[in-house]
Amino acid sequence: MPRTSPPKPRLFVDADVLFAGAASTNEHSASLLILRLAEVTLIEAFTSQQVVTEVERNLEAKLPSALPAFRLLVSRSLQVIPDPPREEVAACRGQADPKDLPILVAARRAGCAWLVTFNVRHFQPGLPELTALTPGEFILRLRYLLTELTFAQEEEKENE
Repeated sequence: MPRTSPPKPRLFVDADVLFAGAASTNEHSASLLILRLAEVTLIEAFTSQQVVTEVERNLEAKLPSALPAFRLLVSRSLQVIPDPPREEVAACRGQADPKDLPILVAARRAGCAWLVTFNVRHFQPGLPELTALTPGEFILRLRYLLTELTFAQEEEKENE
């Protein structure tokens, strides 16, 4: 019987994480690691056009030398989705800080289980199907998922 691989973790990358990854001088930063994992297709990473525009504007103002790395990371690592319609955002009023509400809705529209941000409190109370967490917390969860996958494969071998 052919094995089917489990679905890849789907996450939404917020502007602060994308900025940190693009500007990072540390190859082992959690933000950059997440983008690299998406680049090699171990995870599926999404962001919205609003996020890309915000990061590009901030990099132009604060760190223009990071713009080429940013554009390369976006093209290789992220699936950029359109911003959600206003009506859909309005229907979720109160679920996040008003400025970040379009990000929360975009993450849900992309079918993501996680929204990776340094501003977790901005996404509270949130949506039941979506967990907001920091890049470091996401890496820890991913490590746990990989450990569980390894144990499941070992059990499967033992049962054959």
